[in-house]
Amino acid sequence: MASTFLETVRNGHVLVVDDELTTLSTIRAILTYQGFLHVETLSDPRRAPDRFFDWDCDLMLLDLHMPSMNGYQVLETLMERRGGDYLPVIVLTGDDDEKTRIRVLESGAKDYIAKPVQTAELIHRMGNVMTASILLKQQRQTAQSLENAVRLRTAELEESRTEIIQALARAGEYRDNETGHHVTRMSCYCYLLARAAGYGRVFCQTLLQASPMHDVGKIGVPDSILRKPGPLDADEHLRMCDHTTIGARILGENDCALLAMARSVALTHHERWDGGGYPAGLAGTAIPPEGRIAAICDVFDALTSRRPYKRAWTVDEALNALHDGAGSHFDAELVAHFAQLRPYIEAVISEFQDVGHHTLTK
Repeated sequence: MASTFLETVRNGHVLVVDDELTTLSTIRAILTYQGFLHVETLSDPRRAPDRFFDWDCDLMLLDLHMPSMNGYQVLETLMERRGGDYLPVIVLTGDDDEKTRIRVLESGAKDYIAKPVQTAELIHRMGNVMTASILLKQQRQTAQSLENAVRLRTAELEESRTEIIQALARAGEYRDNETGHHVTRMSCYCYLLARAAGYGRVFCQTLLQASPMHDVGKIGVPDSILRKPGPLDADEHLRMCDHTTIGARILGENDCALLAMARSVALTHHERWDGGGYPAGLAGTAIPPEGRIAAICDVFDALTSRRPYKRAWTVDEALNALHDGAGSHFDAELVAHFAQLRPYIEAVISEFQDVGHHTLTK
């Protein structure tokens, strides 16, 4: 056996299964002499399948005729547990007839050697089967390593993308509200409301990450309007309304699900159920669900937050305002779901209070 060929297989795990102790001793001696470092023998075939998988065998040398469990039964068990995958088994038997050879190969074994075993033939046939077995194992390990690397890189990219989105959200928020927790509370409300309304995990998680971008377009609105202490006049109101389309342009058309939802929220969170909102005057279910959810959560947090021109409303007052707007300003079904979330809403308010923010829960 060539040294390079031996090097490929001599460190592999070889399991010999035969009820004859003399045969086991002989084969172990042959393999040890040939440089195989990891050889185990079993005289009880019932233990063979478990040991094959526990030891991560690269080859099994299997006798065919044994008491309690014959070689065919061992092969059947291995095939069931392997799921039909490559099975590195060579059958050793004195039945050297065509019918037996065909049945052995159909049962999943990769080769067949007639007894008495010839050393040179055994070693070369073992090398062929073990080389394929070891290469397949290495291929799987490489594939797993690549998969792990891709998963890690994907997680890193996702984290970076989320950080960028959060930074943009804070940039828009600081233009309008220097206390800074509005986007956090609003995104929590969006997630809770989406869950309560029965949307799937992926949608809810994406909305949690996308909703902080709802006011990113305020980057393009003048400070004189954003920071005006009193009511806006008609022209100023129109300029303020532009933040929805500005936000959509900032986020752009994107195949990324997260950015696509962020754009949708930015564009539609001021639409009204009755069609009286902006910028497109969408009505009813023509407003995407993320826009309808964000509309409720944004208004609720605005009402319960203190501003230079208004006090913070109590939770009761804000929920009553949502109820009054159900069916006109807001999706009535979503408002009902939101009202049922009161304990969770109050927990969010308590956890993420702005400096000087004293929303009352009664």
